[in-house]
Amino acid sequence: MTRSAAASPMSQEMQDCVQACMDCHSTCEETMSSCLRMGGQAPAQIMGALMDCADMTRMCADMMMRRSPLAAEMCAMCATACDLCAEACMSMPDDAQMTRCAESCRRCSESCRAMAGATM
Repeated sequence: MTRSAAASPMSQEMQDCVQACMDCHSTCEETMSSCLRMGGQAPAQIMGALMDCADMTRMCADMMMRRSPLAAEMCAMCATACDLCAEACMSMPDDAQMTRCAESCRRCSESCRAMAGATM
């Protein structure tokens, strides 16, 4: 990456994707906390998906902000993690926090998928 590429402002699409990642990260963290307060009712599969998604979205946002040459590949992986997390959360459709998390994950996945195909 050239010095000027790192210094140039992020596109609106990239800014939106960073925000979607940060929102999703936050929602996954809140959902993990909610699961813990439930007293262990959430299956380990859901907790694992939440942890993976929270870590992946944070890393993805960081990589886009620093214009990493690996950001597009990270966005593709992040979209997959978000899809898996949304699916896991929807296994508890009667839980409002799980539903909010699934929606946030879907928004992030869509944005990351678009960024994975974009030139960064």
